[in-house]
Amino acid sequence: MIEPNDKKRLEADQDGLATYEFIANHIETCSEDMDYLVKNMIRADLTGQFLISAARYLHAIDATVFAGAIDALVAAGIDKDRDRAYIGALMEQFYGADYLDRAAELSASDNNFRRIFKRLYPAGVI
Repeated sequence: MIEPNDKKRLEADQDGLATYEFIANHIETCSEDMDYLVKNMIRADLTGQFLISAARYLHAIDATVFAGAIDALVAAGIDKDRDRAYIGALMEQFYGADYLDRAAELSASDNNFRRIFKRLYPAGVI
């Protein structure tokens, strides 16, 4: 459970960094608060930078346990990363080095992959 002082600090988070740091520093104890933390980061992060970083971090820790949080973070990050500065980092880490070869298969089975792929390759892969 998030302590009242921490919650107050997180509610004042202006860019998502404080929430990201809280997750990273309390990963062993924050699982039951993950919905709150994800919603707070979505509220605070206007560029998608920390949303995508948090998704990558949680994926590296345990992609299965944190699947719901990762999906929400990535979906919001896609929406907020208008300049495509951060979403590209997900492709190889989440989908493997051969993601381009499997793009059709991944697009059919993973909505976030499809959305990222369309952003990164709007004209398709040549």
